[in-house]
Amino acid sequence: MLSENELQRYQRHFQINGWNPEIQLKLKESSVFVAGSGGLGSPVLYYLAAAGIGCIKFCDRDIVDLGNLNRQILFGSDDIGKDKVNAAYSRLSGLNSDIRLEPLKNEINTKIIPDIKGCDLIVDCVDNFETRHFLNRVSFDLNIPMVHAGVTEFFCQLTFLKPGETPCLSCFIPEGTQQSGKGITGAMAGIAGSIQALEAIKYLTGLGDILTNRLLFIDMKNLSFNTMTLKKNPECKVCSGFRR
Repeated sequence: MLSENELQRYQRHFQINGWNPEIQLKLKESSVFVAGSGGLGSPVLYYLAAAGIGCIKFCDRDIVDLGNLNRQILFGSDDIGKDKVNAAYSRLSGLNSDIRLEPLKNEINTKIIPDIKGCDLIVDCVDNFETRHFLNRVSFDLNIPMVHAGVTEFFCQLTFLKPGETPCLSCFIPEGTQQSGKGITGAMAGIAGSIQALEAIKYLTGLGDILTNRLLFIDMKNLSFNTMTLKKNPECKVCSGFRR
């Protein structure tokens, strides 16, 4: 049940066609694992917290440094030298005290799997393919959908991975793929992270179409948006032979 405070906080949601307190309650009862609190994780965490996701678990091992601040909008100069998850927790708890936040300072490896179990969704906000592929295997093994995004320079790609219904990440980005570059404009991370948050919200509320079986490419240097149909790779090392 929503409190009076929550009814007031989310009143603009209720003006959206099809969105009512019962839909908002779905968000309140949801649990999301956000992998990373950097360039992508910052807008994802801000908007999921603002939207009223009931439980947000977020994991990052790093500390804030000056070079993060062009894109990691959760943090300010006063946060330099602090653990990212603690600085993020402070900022997000000030934004919305009606939700549960679980900051996890840890490597994203097998030790974090118990924290992911039971979540409704994984949001991939990491910056390397090795960790993304680990999350992809966890998503598949635990049957938890995952919103994937990758961003560089003025470009990003996004898709919604749903075990048993869509290709997995390994179907179109083979394991062992190397990072192509690390340069990034801050606003590009903001665009990609905001779309990830929207995909999460749409999935959890059941409102709108999500990016299943499609890969969205955004080129903000030339202002173009394109989608490519994705198909399962029958020889995929992760999901081939999977039967529901």
